[in-house]
Amino acid sequence: MKKIFTNSFLAFLILFLFLAFTPEGQKSPKLRSSYVVLGFNDLGMHCANKTFAKMCILPPYNNQFAHVIKVGDASNLPEVQPAGSGVYVTYEVPGNTYSVGKTDFWTYANTLFGVTLAPNIGLTGRGMTGTMHDTLNYFDAYGIPITPFTDANLVTEDPYQLTLLKAYDAGNNLLATTQNTIPVSNDISCVSSGCHSSEQDILNEHEYYPAFSSPPVFCATCHPDPALNMNSGSAGYFSKVIHQKHGSITNNCYKCHPGTNTQCLRGYMKIIGKTCTDCHGSVSNVGNTIASGRVPWVNEPKCGDCHDANHSENPGTLYKLSKGHGGLFCEACHNSTHAEVTSENANDNLQNLTLQGYTGPLKKCEVCHGYIPAGPGPHGYNPLGIRPVSEKIPNATEILPNYPNPCSFMTNIPYTIQEEGTVRIDVYDLSGNKITTLMNDRLKPGEYKAELYTGKLSSGTYICQLVTNGSTCQRKILVIK
Repeated sequence: MKKIFTNSFLAFLILFLFLAFTPEGQKSPKLRSSYVVLGFNDLGMHCANKTFAKMCILPPYNNQFAHVIKVGDASNLPEVQPAGSGVYVTYEVPGNTYSVGKTDFWTYANTLFGVTLAPNIGLTGRGMTGTMHDTLNYFDAYGIPITPFTDANLVTEDPYQLTLLKAYDAGNNLLATTQNTIPVSNDISCVSSGCHSSEQDILNEHEYYPAFSSPPVFCATCHPDPALNMNSGSAGYFSKVIHQKHGSITNNCYKCHPGTNTQCLRGYMKIIGKTCTDCHGSVSNVGNTIASGRVPWVNEPKCGDCHDANHSENPGTLYKLSKGHGGLFCEACHNSTHAEVTSENANDNLQNLTLQGYTGPLKKCEVCHGYIPAGPGPHGYNPLGIRPVSEKIPNATEILPNYPNPCSFMTNIPYTIQEEGTVRIDVYDLSGNKITTLMNDRLKPGEYKAELYTGKLSSGTYICQLVTNGSTCQRKILVIK
């Protein structure tokens, strides 16, 4: 027994010394997570009544989405897991496990919606925990019946709670997790803002409808509301009548929308000074445009109203439904409407901060690719960077000699910009086939340097072309392997 112990110890010691003195470049690479989960909510805020004894504007109903991505490497592209891959995703809200008692919705659900719901089960049959639906290249969970009150505090709203999403393989092995905001608020301030004395006072203003004397009443029964897929009412869109009714009284959106305390407009647009009316116009304008034919929740302000086509939603599609790079929803990297990262709210920023080490849109390519690709990513973003060298205004716009040249793995491409404008730098082979776009953005005058990684290019001559303000210049790049 002593001999066996001695031999085992010597074997361990030899292995330890071997690993300790192995040159760094020969050691096995560090293990990294092979999957990433990107979770997101479709709206910057989901609203709901707190009490339903008199009326229902919106029920407890929140939606969550997720992409699961198998991380790539230098030889393999990332794989967004498609439907039927065997991967599944669960959701939960740590610290918020039930809803009955935090609202009286379940007391009146049958009267309002004609359904008998089990405690803590929402209108789609979902509870506060569950497995997301596997569809196309993403996972969804519609109708989570969350309230803004955690289990530990039934008095003070917590409108920006976090979900915990867990991705598993078919063998129930945990692949990856993430946390992202699941926003919800009862801060619908018809009464608390002082505009109405009570909810019954609101119903009393519908004096021509005797049925309102026997509440509760579901507003969308008469007023179509595409947000709830209720389109059959005959009394005019809910959004139209509300905005036209109140437009002459106030232009403060927080008089109704969450709200004075919640402040649901909190994303990057807010940070740069934008307000609700910058995109939507006045309260009256919201109602009047619906009266003129706009469909609320379907036809809304678009990214392309201010940005160029390279930074816009899909044609004829809302931002929240648009997809971009790799088939991912735009919201997966940028977060939801009114909460675009970087956001004023720390929970909105948490996912990207965890994944890439800083806030803002998810643009650290290694998170999904596993390495830094040479080509451009979404919106023409170059992960390798366009590095300013000097702000000195040059005498000409031109590409300077690249170095090293010839190159085998990487070459630096210096260039100068004389006048501000949109700059595009493309690399072509001698047959005119475009290999990659290094730059497609607006630059100020100055000296810059781009990096072209040529590891995947065959030996040969390539053309680097710069186009800006109607002028074009080129430079040959020689790749030798």
